[in-house]
Amino acid sequence: MDVREVTAEELLGPLNDVEHKNAPERLFIAGDVGVLRDGGRVAIVGSRKASSDGLARARKLAKLLVDRGIVVVSGLAEGIDTAAHTATLDAGGRTIGVIGTPLDEAYPRKNAALQNRIMEEHLLVSQFPIGYPTKPANFPQRNRTMALISDATVIMEASDSSGSLHQGWEALRLGRGLYIARSVVENAKLTWPAEMMNYGAQVLSDESLEDFLSELPQRSASFAADAVPF
Repeated sequence: MDVREVTAEELLGPLNDVEHKNAPERLFIAGDVGVLRDGGRVAIVGSRKASSDGLARARKLAKLLVDRGIVVVSGLAEGIDTAAHTATLDAGGRTIGVIGTPLDEAYPRKNAALQNRIMEEHLLVSQFPIGYPTKPANFPQRNRTMALISDATVIMEASDSSGSLHQGWEALRLGRGLYIARSVVENAKLTWPAEMMNYGAQVLSDESLEDFLSELPQRSASFAADAVPF
């Protein structure tokens, strides 16, 4: 494993004051840093215990982003993250994994093969050095870093207690685009979507999908949507 230690500015370029304040002191990376130059970067995040519809929506969005030349960023967690990464790879796209463990550990362990593939063929990022203990506090920190790396974040499915909400708030704090799947916004049991929309989050729906995609950096002008609604 070829691990390199870099600063956020070395990896991403110049940061503004807010970005600099919220960036980790150092990052550990393995893989192809050229992925960062392959186009815009969108994080797809959501529940570890996602519904079948939520997983389908994540796969759909990942494929659409690949068709537009957008790099898909996610956290290699179970559920939505795994669906986003695997759909991206299946579609021949580029992906970045931002993890809450050191680079030589996988959480969940069943994603070790997927993590190794991303590390070998794409880009894997952690702010935790080899030997650092894996603990719950790592993952909100990871979400902040993922929001920093991404141009926008899309929350596909999340409960009121989901860790994905950390990333939503961090995206807003950093001035990044935050989008919430319409199916989540329309769930009357959830309170967090309205709170985030008060601070600038937008609804992602079939009707707004083209506008969302057109605002992102592009390499390809064509894409094909399938039947799963947002």
